[in-house]
Amino acid sequence: MTAIIVDDEKHCREVMEHLLHKHCKDVKITASCCNGAEALTALEKNTPDILFLDIEMPGMNGFELLEKFHHPGFEIVFTTAYNEYAIKAIKHSALDYLLKPVDKDELLQTVQRAQEHKAIKASQRVNNLLELLKDKTQNKRFAVPTFEGLIMVDSENILYCESDSAYCKIFFINTEKPLVISKTLKEVEEVLHENNFCRIHHSYLINMKYIKSYIRGEGGEVVLNNNLHLPVSRTRKQDFLNLLEKI
Repeated sequence: MTAIIVDDEKHCREVMEHLLHKHCKDVKITASCCNGAEALTALEKNTPDILFLDIEMPGMNGFELLEKFHHPGFEIVFTTAYNEYAIKAIKHSALDYLLKPVDKDELLQTVQRAQEHKAIKASQRVNNLLELLKDKTQNKRFAVPTFEGLIMVDSENILYCESDSAYCKIFFINTEKPLVISKTLKEVEEVLHENNFCRIHHSYLINMKYIKSYIRGEGGEVVLNNNLHLPVSRTRKQDFLNLLEKI
């Protein structure tokens, strides 16, 4: 496997080079770049199997560099000291995310994962990560992007979905912690609307299967099986009631 390292801090590049040379002997470093512009030249000259990319860099940061590649032919591993970039890393279809100082065992796991994915065209996997895909054989299942790739989710286990700006929180019936994905609620709705889901509010998409009751009002409120109360907007009330009558 070939790799390119991009980091504006010299000692960080040297640490990564040392770890790869010592513990990942199958990885050949073809370039070590100190900024985005230098990395862009190296990437255009020789496409690596894996790109170890710092995020915070002067001039052109890691995300801005990736914007130059619509269909990158390499795996992306972000390296940074700031874990607040985790969601953005998913959005940019990263293979993995390593916090500095880079841990040897985590690096080994990442390289192994890259080797396993090498047979799959990275450009195809990137497109998959940026799209919620319907399972053509089971339309009640769909895929969501994670660090590992795609996780198949059964729509029947979804209680409701909540908008969170450019992201969406998916709440399941058997767990309190939501799954956060880099898709808008509208995009999730397009996948789930045929599976008994209803958009009751600009912020909420619910599974009609888990409605406990409806409280009348200007828009009203939906009470789900877990006793959670969610508002129904006035503009979406009639569509919701029409669908409710069909259950």
